[in-house]
Amino acid sequence: MLEEVKPESVMLCPLGTAAAPEQEPLCIFGTGDMGRTLGQRLLQSGYRVVYGSRRPHSCGPLPQGAQVMSHAAAAQSAGLVFICIHREHYNFLETLAPQLRGKVLVDVSNNLKKNLYPEANAEYLQRLTPGSHVVKAFNTLSAWALQNGPSDANRQVYLCGNSAEAKQAVAETATKLGLTVLDRGSLSAARELEDFPLQLFPEWRLPLQLCFGLTVFFFFFLLTRDIIYTYVEQKKDISFRIMVSLANKVFPIVSLIMLSLCYLPGVIAAVLQLYRGTKYRRFPDWLDRWMLCRKQLGLLALGFAFLHVLYTLIIPIRYYVRFRIADSTISKIKENRTTEFDTTMAWRSDSYYAMGILGFGLFVLLGISSLPSVSNALSWREFSFIQSKLGYLTLFFCTFHTYLYGWDKFLYPSYYKWFTPPGFMLGLVVPSVVLVLKLLLSLPCVDRSLTHIRQGWERTAPDDDSKKALIT
Repeated sequence: MLEEVKPESVMLCPLGTAAAPEQEPLCIFGTGDMGRTLGQRLLQSGYRVVYGSRRPHSCGPLPQGAQVMSHAAAAQSAGLVFICIHREHYNFLETLAPQLRGKVLVDVSNNLKKNLYPEANAEYLQRLTPGSHVVKAFNTLSAWALQNGPSDANRQVYLCGNSAEAKQAVAETATKLGLTVLDRGSLSAARELEDFPLQLFPEWRLPLQLCFGLTVFFFFFLLTRDIIYTYVEQKKDISFRIMVSLANKVFPIVSLIMLSLCYLPGVIAAVLQLYRGTKYRRFPDWLDRWMLCRKQLGLLALGFAFLHVLYTLIIPIRYYVRFRIADSTISKIKENRTTEFDTTMAWRSDSYYAMGILGFGLFVLLGISSLPSVSNALSWREFSFIQSKLGYLTLFFCTFHTYLYGWDKFLYPSYYKWFTPPGFMLGLVVPSVVLVLKLLLSLPCVDRSLTHIRQGWERTAPDDDSKKALIT
């Protein structure tokens, strides 16, 4: 009786009747989420895909049109192999070193934390298979991003390797998948690439720290002035106001300061350029870092503005407010008295709300235009107009809104509890300084000089006989 021979490979879908000229397939080791999704994208892009698996006949569902083989057979059939397995399972690759000799191995693995191993995963893979050409790539893309289609920052594929030909082959494949390739150099940069997915909001770190610091400072400052002062001096417990009233004072103050901090570095940069008389000298490092995180500062400010709006909308339904209104109404009825209509107060309150609404509306427009999908559709002049001109207009409306809130309160000593100024007065310091400096920089004589400097003009050194020096 003849022994049944099992085929070495299994086709997951039938072949068409008209066979097209076959191209060399791409191999994928690993049938997990990343391996399956990557194979699906490769098939959609016109590639033939071969999977290498320990169990070719029971490896689970794979994309239709892919072929599954043993690791050795799959490695021999392709010139480019994607290693979609964890580093802990790399040991078997050492036994496949003869089959992988001369092949391009694309390492897509990541670690759970930094410095988990003495060497990068890609360098370890190169040591296991010395005859192959290892390229670190695709590790910054998630299976979800590949499945749903990469967009914006997810289009970037970082790669590094010691072989220029191998990197070129991987780059061509990535480009055909609709991705943008950024070459980071030799394989020694693999550890840096493997650390990228482990970074937690690196560009948000400074804005979040600043936001947290401002929130904590103003919370305890207002807690001392409003809650503790009332309890100590008047023997009244109004601690219930911490949840809404106190929070609704902290949010707008922090939002206004954060918004002004988005535009303060630009003003400082302009002052430095005027003082130096040139644009060719680098700004200080702290100013560079500050300018690079302005988008994050603005988005956090917008978030706090949203919280201020939401907290303001619930004021009429609060028990404390309803009780005060009902108590005041009943007291007036009992005393048979009325309050005359104050036209000045009506103008002030309507102007206060109008400035707040206009400022918040422009604030939302700034946030929407900062989204990559929106900013990519704008020209540089349109984006600059929204972020600069409308940005300063937003800052003006929000600052004016706060001034209308304060009105003449700064004239009354009762508002200076324990000789401390009200919170809104502290919140007006930075935005007022920014608006005043911007107004000075907008004067024709100053703006003309600044424009010339930014166009390449340099101020002549004192010992130079010439009046002007133009860099061409």
